[in-house]
Amino acid sequence: MIDPFGREVSYLRVSVTDRCDFRCVYCMSEDMTFLPKADVLSLEELDRVCSAFIRKGVKKLRLTGGEPLVRRNIMSLFRNLSRHLKSGVLNELTLTTNGSQLTKYAVELADCGVKRINVSMDSLDAAKFKKLTRWGDLEKVLAGIRAAKDAGLAVKINAVALRNFNDDEIEDLIRWCGDEGHDMTLIETMPLGDIGGNRVEQYLALSEVRERLEKTFTLTDIDYKTGGPARYVSIKETGRKLGLITPLTHNFCEGCNRVRLTCTGTLYMCLGQDDAADLRTPLRASEADDVLDAAIDDAIARKPKGHDFVIDRDNGGPALTRHMSVTGG
Repeated sequence: MIDPFGREVSYLRVSVTDRCDFRCVYCMSEDMTFLPKADVLSLEELDRVCSAFIRKGVKKLRLTGGEPLVRRNIMSLFRNLSRHLKSGVLNELTLTTNGSQLTKYAVELADCGVKRINVSMDSLDAAKFKKLTRWGDLEKVLAGIRAAKDAGLAVKINAVALRNFNDDEIEDLIRWCGDEGHDMTLIETMPLGDIGGNRVEQYLALSEVRERLEKTFTLTDIDYKTGGPARYVSIKETGRKLGLITPLTHNFCEGCNRVRLTCTGTLYMCLGQDDAADLRTPLRASEADDVLDAAIDDAIARKPKGHDFVIDRDNGGPALTRHMSVTGG
């Protein structure tokens, strides 16, 4: 699949549910209204649409949410999709998780061919973690990370950099990742959805963070890619890699190779644009895939050159009204 700007689309991120057992302050409001079940693709439908993309050249598939592991019988989807790993047409099947369910599922994920996962964890302070996630338990997440490591999964820690909240912990997180053998990615807060707070107060430019880190660590830019938007540096003192995702201070669109499918079957060709394609209707219109394939082709032909991420500094509101949990984190 080649978009209008000559970029090959080989990476699909799929939100399997908008539901989550956390209520992170940068992601959603505490009093969320979730989608009715009829609007959400069944696990069989998710398998079918993912398989259609794999036939069309997707090599990396990431399941996200919400929290993907809270969806009932989610491991059946991982088991079914693993057939594409065994056949060799899919290079990687992975997920992004908050870690709360990993003690239960880590071994089975590894058995399904998952090699590495991303765990979102923004603080090592239990009280701050609770405040940030509203409902989360840090010890449960840390136990999940240990279970994943014991199961042979490579774990990368994702942390959203938040001014006046965890900006004083970033060095400690980097050292902890070094001690535990995890790479890490820092992410600027993304202006998606009403979170019941002011995003301007949250926003912390990673250019500022890097300048601060370079007073403590030796950072070297490296040509390392995982298929995502992060730019990586190596950290001499820990021997690990640090990724930087900067949608606001550095446009990462020039090499974009990915699209996002929501749990309702809506395909977003760009995280930061509202143009979308309905794949649920063609998916449910016929057991044959001709109409679905045509809808996918039409969508890729509309993939934009770049995003429009801007925080409304006057009102502190989002650039887009849809939540990250719906789009697929």
